[in-house]
Amino acid sequence: MSNFLILDLVGMVLAMVIGLNVVFAVLGAALIYFLFHADTSPLVMMQQIQTSLRSFPLLAIPFFVFAGTVMARGGIAERIISFAQVMVGHWRGGLAQVAVLNSLIMGSMSGSAVADAAIDSRVLVPQMRANGYSLGFSSAISAASAVIAPVLPPSTSLILFGLLGQVSVAQLFLGGVVPAFVIALALMTAVAIIARRRNYGSVLLQRSSRFERLAALRHCAWALLMPILLIVGLRAGVFTITELSVMAALYTLAVSAFIYRSVGWKELWLILKETAETTATVLIIMGASASFSYIFAIEQVPVHVVSALTRISDNPLVILLLLNVALLMLGMLVEGAAIMILAAPVLVGIARAFGIDEVHMGVIVALNLTIGTLTPPVGIVLFTICSITGCRVGEFLREMLPFYFTLACVLLLLSAVPAIVLTLPHWMTP
Repeated sequence: MSNFLILDLVGMVLAMVIGLNVVFAVLGAALIYFLFHADTSPLVMMQQIQTSLRSFPLLAIPFFVFAGTVMARGGIAERIISFAQVMVGHWRGGLAQVAVLNSLIMGSMSGSAVADAAIDSRVLVPQMRANGYSLGFSSAISAASAVIAPVLPPSTSLILFGLLGQVSVAQLFLGGVVPAFVIALALMTAVAIIARRRNYGSVLLQRSSRFERLAALRHCAWALLMPILLIVGLRAGVFTITELSVMAALYTLAVSAFIYRSVGWKELWLILKETAETTATVLIIMGASASFSYIFAIEQVPVHVVSALTRISDNPLVILLLLNVALLMLGMLVEGAAIMILAAPVLVGIARAFGIDEVHMGVIVALNLTIGTLTPPVGIVLFTICSITGCRVGEFLREMLPFYFTLACVLLLLSAVPAIVLTLPHWMTP
């Protein structure tokens, strides 16, 4: 790897640290390399960007983004929160438990940590404050539970990893399901311990009756069918991942517009606008990734990285632990999208070299980068929640400590026991 490339990458990271948009930082760094490197031309960069965007599977991105946006704006979130409250509201720390269960359900529809965190901070945090929870704890559990969304289908992080690393997106989707439940269970356990120490009570005086639970289930049954549509569609092999994204978009729109009647023409225009903006950002990132993948190929970066890791150990678990530490540290300094752009092809190469399953690697990477969104100085979920709730960053970080520990334990567990990630994809592969 040349010194010029190292300096270029350092400059890109510094540009992002001082606040330059991640897309401009990455494209700028790529352009500098192609302009001043003797054996390349900017025309090659343009060709790589154009070629990378001529991909049929990329059509899945706008449709999944559209489906998630409809879920967030179409009044479905409130129905799901009501359902979660009936199911776990009687537990100690009931509203915090509702936040975790809500993230588990909403995550299977939105696939976005930021969207899930914004919903919780706007709807649940005021309720938690009114019931005696501290602002820091309310904000922290909303952020920690948002980690679940990018691990579940239709996670944008998993789609990006699959497309950038040429890994089956359907397999990645299935691989994220069980880890998401593991994260939820771990967070619920942490909430129960903290609630007992602080005497946070339940939101319901007694456990809901079977009739009340069935009524709550009927109230949001159409919304809850979407995750089943995704899983069954993948398992049966009826749809490709692109076709499944179209079905998800049509289904969420039909439910919101015609059954719940919460989306009209005005809301639809806003949904389409937000979808277009998000999709444009993701596709620009994909193009930037293609130019850097070409740079890494001619510089033989994957070969150098694998060689360096081999000198440390040839044990797959040790390699995964080293990558976890590296990704967590990078996530504190660099935007997760930029890490995905630069690292996905390299990480897939590492997985193949050391016998690590690519689906296992993808889920681990998605979880690592999402944890990075909860840490300063560039944590987008952290700042989204603090800006909505008015919580000071210092108070937020103090309350996040037990949840950082919980998520780190889950990360170690998933790294050490690949079967947690891989059993469902292997079992449900058509």
